[in-house]
Amino acid sequence: MTFVEELRWRGMIHDIMPGTEELLAKESTLGYIGFDPTADSLHIGHMVQVMLLVHFQRSGHIPIALVGGATGMIGDPSGKSEERNLLDEETLQRNQECIRIQLAKFLDFSPERKNKAIMVNNYDWMKDYSFLGFIREIGKHITVNYMMAKDSVKKRLGADSKEGMSFTEFSYQLVQGTDFLHLYNELGCKLQMGGSDQWGNIVTGTELIRRKTGGEAFAMTCPLITKSDGTKFGKTEAGNVWLDPEKTSPYHFYQFWLNVSDEDAARYIKIFTLLDKAVIEELTESHRQSPHERILQKRLAEEMTVMVHSRGEYESALEASQILFGKGTTESLRKMNEKTFLSVFEGVPVFDISMDVIRNGVSAADLCAEHSAVFASKGELRRLVQGGGMSINKVRIDNPDMIVGSDMLLNNKYLLVQKGKKNYYLLRIS
Repeated sequence: MTFVEELRWRGMIHDIMPGTEELLAKESTLGYIGFDPTADSLHIGHMVQVMLLVHFQRSGHIPIALVGGATGMIGDPSGKSEERNLLDEETLQRNQECIRIQLAKFLDFSPERKNKAIMVNNYDWMKDYSFLGFIREIGKHITVNYMMAKDSVKKRLGADSKEGMSFTEFSYQLVQGTDFLHLYNELGCKLQMGGSDQWGNIVTGTELIRRKTGGEAFAMTCPLITKSDGTKFGKTEAGNVWLDPEKTSPYHFYQFWLNVSDEDAARYIKIFTLLDKAVIEELTESHRQSPHERILQKRLAEEMTVMVHSRGEYESALEASQILFGKGTTESLRKMNEKTFLSVFEGVPVFDISMDVIRNGVSAADLCAEHSAVFASKGELRRLVQGGGMSINKVRIDNPDMIVGSDMLLNNKYLLVQKGKKNYYLLRIS
């Protein structure tokens, strides 16, 4: 399939300028997408744009990832209801470098590759403009009427808007248009892609190229991804789902995809994975026949965790998930690093106990009923033990007077107590 055909069956095309498909069929084309460095990590909301570039490169074209060092200083008004805080130059530079490293996991920048990916930073050319130079060289070619007609502007200047829009954000589409003009002139880039909310900004670039050079440039956007219930994609109660494992652990990343609805899984597996059409259709049919097995969610979670993190992190996340469903063992707990361990048991009650208590050994009954409040009394503990309902580190306790020592600690500081099937408690020893 061609690039456009690939995107069509995956549901990844929202708008496409006439002539774009013909251009891509005719020649190996340079196309770019901009990434705003407002944070030091991309999140899964960016993954649609990343996958666009991945498919673009796989189709033989040359992807350009533009990190917006200059536009990040302004703030894109698209889809925003209020002015955004501006970042200082040092923060932006750190964010740019982090994003560059993340993008290199998905795109091939190898010098020996004929259509190797290119990374640019628009601060490199925007920093040379003076204000007078910019309004003379760029501003005079685009009318205020044209800029006011854009949805991103009209929404912010409408009757419902409380704050209005600063000149800084109003000028954003001119700065983004300048990027396209620069890449067109310097690299021969003829295509800009992005989310559907970027259509207005992108076509400003094609218009600027036409008016300044007489040349022809093209635009294409993908749909903004939402969840089937209408809520925002990529958000959880904890906030964004980040690609950086320090911000979102691989375990939580895996869990996000595992827990999407059936309807969303059927869409997301097309958009976010590189599985081909035949494989996805087979998975979808298997899922339809046995929806309780969550076949689509499991494969989606696997593909995404391996692609963003690694096969090893996926296997760790899978093993960690099984612990909560009763399939874990002491050995699997011992293999788990502290970050993953705490991710799995996030939110469970934690009791702090001095190392002195267990250094020479302490009975399970004293540990859980005197030195912590896992049980209200030793009587309650003994009754549960008799019924086979208590375990420490996934080992069933048959004797309430069993001695617990420091050799049982997980990550040298934790004990995991389980009451019944679903109630967990962490004892943190220090």
